Amino acid sequence: MSGGKPDIFNFFTNDQLAKDRKTVTRKTDAIYAAPLQEMIDFQFDERVVAVFPDMIQRSVPGYGLIISTIGILAGKYAQAGSHCYDLGCSLGAASLAMRQRITQPDCDIIAVDNSPAMIERGRELLALDTAPAVPVTMLCADLQEVAIENASVVVLNFTLQFIPPAERLALIQRIHGGLRPGGVLILSEKIAFAEPGRQQFHEELHHDFKRANGYSDLEISQKRSALEKVLIPETLACHHARLRAAGFSSAELWFQCFNFASLVAMK
Repeated sequence: MSGGKPDIFNFFTNDQLAKDRKTVTRKTDAIYAAPLQEMIDFQFDERVVAVFPDMIQRSVPGYGLIISTIGILAGKYAQAGSHCYDLGCSLGAASLAMRQRITQPDCDIIAVDNSPAMIERGRELLALDTAPAVPVTMLCADLQEVAIENASVVVLNFTLQFIPPAERLALIQRIHGGLRPGGVLILSEKIAFAEPGRQQFHEELHHDFKRANGYSDLEISQKRSALEKVLIPETLACHHARLRAAGFSSAELWFQCFNFASLVAMK
């Protein structure tokens, strides 16, 4: 780190980072390394929080680029005197990226997650960033019940995929309604493909990516089973149609690697 501005990705994922005599240590994800007697649906509990930086780095291709680019986009689209929201913030990586890039006056960031363990650890990590910056409030709450108002930037970074499909349009409509004209929604998701051949191609490449990052076939299989009823991906066409239905004027695909993608939707 230099000049009080940490490298966002390294801040949350480096094996060891010291700042202000405090140390952040990345623990290795081994949650699914041994055979499980009973498969329990995936949840963001204390076990996941303890290894989340390692898990996300080794599971989501391009995650570091996505986080740093969220900061760049927030710097471009944040409007003076507005709120920026990080919905489903986990440990707050996107919030930290935004606060380091936003220069417009009188902005703040509202980060929301329904996991108490995530919020507790996220507050500890954000406290390590002591450079003068945009204030961040981390709330432990259901993002579907949090008011979205006077917003210029809203982030759903691998969050919508955990919302029941029947409830997704209402959430996107509420976000659109709370955005100022010219505001943006940054939406990152694991995606599906309508054609079976394309679906298999991208799934296999994603599994190869995880193997290259040290996950065993057992870990890949067990985590996939744990996520099957919890994380429900949709096609890009479905996301574009929903964004149009919610009132967004356009949506640009700015990132895709295998079956992971990120869009910017503009009001």
